[in-house]
Amino acid sequence: MIEKEKIEATLSEKAVPQSPFGTAAERARRSLNAKLSNPLAGLSHTELRNQGRTFAELHEMGDESDIRAFELGAVLAQSPERYANVTGLTNQEKRVVGREFTHRWSQPWKMYAVITLCSLSATVQGMDQTVVNGAQIFYKHQFGIGDDSSRSTWLVGLVNSAPYLCCALISSWLTVPFNHWFGRRGTIFIACALSAITCLWQGFVATRWAMFVARFMLGFGIGPKSATVPIYAAETAPPSIRGALVMQWQVWTAFGTMVGYAADLIFYNVNSSTIVGLNWRCMMASAMFPALVVCCFVFTCPESPHWYMRQKQYCRAYRSICTLRNHKIQAARDLYYMHTLLEAENNMDLGRNKLLELIKVPRNRRAMLASQIVMFMQQFCGVNVISYYSSEIFLEAKFSPAAALAASLGWGLINWVLSIPAIYTIDTFGRRNLLLLTFPLMSMAMLFTGFSFWIPESSHSARLACIALGTYLFGVVYSPGEGPVPFTYTAEVYPLYVRSYGMALGTATMWFCNFILGVTWPSLRAAFTIQGAFGWHAGWCVVGWWMVLLFMPETKGKTLEELDQVFSVPTRLHAQYGLRQIGYFFNRYLLQRDVRPEILYEREELVKTQDVGFNA
Repeated sequence: MIEKEKIEATLSEKAVPQSPFGTAAERARRSLNAKLSNPLAGLSHTELRNQGRTFAELHEMGDESDIRAFELGAVLAQSPERYANVTGLTNQEKRVVGREFTHRWSQPWKMYAVITLCSLSATVQGMDQTVVNGAQIFYKHQFGIGDDSSRSTWLVGLVNSAPYLCCALISSWLTVPFNHWFGRRGTIFIACALSAITCLWQGFVATRWAMFVARFMLGFGIGPKSATVPIYAAETAPPSIRGALVMQWQVWTAFGTMVGYAADLIFYNVNSSTIVGLNWRCMMASAMFPALVVCCFVFTCPESPHWYMRQKQYCRAYRSICTLRNHKIQAARDLYYMHTLLEAENNMDLGRNKLLELIKVPRNRRAMLASQIVMFMQQFCGVNVISYYSSEIFLEAKFSPAAALAASLGWGLINWVLSIPAIYTIDTFGRRNLLLLTFPLMSMAMLFTGFSFWIPESSHSARLACIALGTYLFGVVYSPGEGPVPFTYTAEVYPLYVRSYGMALGTATMWFCNFILGVTWPSLRAAFTIQGAFGWHAGWCVVGWWMVLLFMPETKGKTLEELDQVFSVPTRLHAQYGLRQIGYFFNRYLLQRDVRPEILYEREELVKTQDVGFNA
């Protein structure tokens, strides 16, 4: 283990290295991050067995069978895929470990309980965002803000976007302390309880300011949950399905979006002679039901073993992870690897202020730039203009209210169904390639939708069909691209020691942009006309394409060590590389020339080779 004093001395060096990829301090920090990539690399099987036994005995993990599990688990943790070469494993144990790679969804029922819990939590998220879509058709007139005046349009936007103002300014930043105090399950329970209470509260308000307060308080349920659930999923899932399970957050958020639209349609005709606006009140309150289900069952799921380890509760961590794995050797393997990562992180954690580390360290700063781009563009591409205001948009296109809600439900269905293939495409085509492909298509879909409002009302059927088609096409290309990529990308680009802070920053950025979108759309539409408003977001899609091309490196299939290499390339060099890719595309695909793609990171490998030769 490298002593902290030596590391700090290295990082304080002022000498400029021969490599163009950063200072000596940057290379030292890349070395530390590489150790975090696999702290067990280079150790012999005998050393690993001894370490595993010592760990199990020190923390009184159980009887001799549990100690044996940690001996073998420590060896497996070094290279899980090489289980066949580990001496001491019985044939039955090899079959169990091997099945993890051949039948990755063959998991204990507790693991499926976690999957269900995470899916329901995401459904709450989606419903929270879309029940307001149909409800605002009615409540804005009841609250006296249904006219076309500038004051009313701003008030409608402020009420609709209130939860996301809270998320951006307050609740997203509560994720770290809430998780520290209450654990993953406790944070999810508190967040869902707040969501259920405030959703019900929204159904009883009588003024626009009461609605604003209720929706602002809803943000305290949305913010911590949106960051905690993906973390909980990642920490409990076995490595073979970790990526797919984290991806479920976006898939089931899209499902919740669709369910919210369905609730709008279901309660549309609900009326009462004694309760004014019973239909929209039922719409707003309906989002409480999945939140209540999560509250009832969250504590039947095991707490995150990672959280127990952070609290030095090793025996509880072991009991927890044993319920999430098919065999105690798998549990011991994953728990011991988790322990070594935490130990490496604690010994190599140099930054006292993690938020400043995101800015001061060039490798982290480049990762933050790329993450902020995708989080910013997830909103400014215009998706939540459709999520929150599709009913208003369709009403402006002369749909009947019921038809507007039905058309919104169709958009929600497309958004959900098309997000499912992203589980495959995000690791096949890559994050960057998906965005470079879909941003131009999203821009064209936005323009098509906006320009369709110029079709004369005399051609009523064609006008309605084109407007609906434009929004649906946008959903088709958004769902596998800018929908799932931002959360996945942000969760993987940061080094472990600042990852939770990077995730909190990314989540806060996304919710703030969500708020800006929600509060400005009514006024934007009034000032720019509906065609100009859609053109505005089409323009942002073009801007997003250029930002991705120049500043967003690919992360598909890369280890932490490889990501350190990727984000060690200076921003200027990566932007130049992105511009050269345009020429490659024209030569390769349009002119059909036999040209080889440039691999930027080969230059870093060459520099490393030169440094090794120089040091030798």
